[in-house]
Amino acid sequence: MPRKKEKKPVNAYHAHRERQRRRILDAAWKLFDERGIDRITMAEITLVSGVQPSTMYQYFSNKDDIVWAILRELMQEVSERAKRTLEDAPNAMARLAALLDFLADELANNPIRVRFMAQFDAMYARDWPAERLMTLESQINPEGFEVFTEIIREGIADGSLRADLVPDLTIHAVVNAVIGAQRRLASLGNKIELEYGKPIDRLFRETIRVLLLGLRAPESPKPRQSRKWKTADGSTRKRSA
Repeated sequence: MPRKKEKKPVNAYHAHRERQRRRILDAAWKLFDERGIDRITMAEITLVSGVQPSTMYQYFSNKDDIVWAILRELMQEVSERAKRTLEDAPNAMARLAALLDFLADELANNPIRVRFMAQFDAMYARDWPAERLMTLESQINPEGFEVFTEIIREGIADGSLRADLVPDLTIHAVVNAVIGAQRRLASLGNKIELEYGKPIDRLFRETIRVLLLGLRAPESPKPRQSRKWKTADGSTRKRSA
């Protein structure tokens, strides 16, 4: 009697599937950064990943699906790490500074990821509806921008941020300005350094510094000090410094 073919354990099957999927995404990452998302085909991703075409289409039906799968992973990781950077900050201003420093560290340490996001932005503007990105953002971070908007509210309340800020508007303005600068610097890289004669990390951190100066609550003027002086007749009087 012929022996029955043993089934692979479920866990081993899922692990194999995840390895195959990872090979595809890693190959796409490499190709997208080297040549640009627009210039890469599914056939090239299949070839570099080493999987069969029939296997590729078990995981992703087209290149768009691969791009969005990479985006999901990236957004999940960045969201989790960004929130962790805020945990130990003593006040709202420090939390905002920590968040912007996190973006500076991303530019310095993970420029490939920032370049991918710059490419995604261009394709998103041209090819995909806003609803698709909004749906993904709500799945990854159900609280949305409210977490970051609350930082502005807290800063106004504790006096570390300007009292005339509009929380909902301010946080979106700050994020768009900083992310726009971050992605432009990552995309142009050494061309920016040649053009301006400064490293991109230094340029970006200066952008952050200037933004924070604009958000910081103005310092209260120091009270005028009184000084004593002697008159011609020897009596002592006070005058303000």
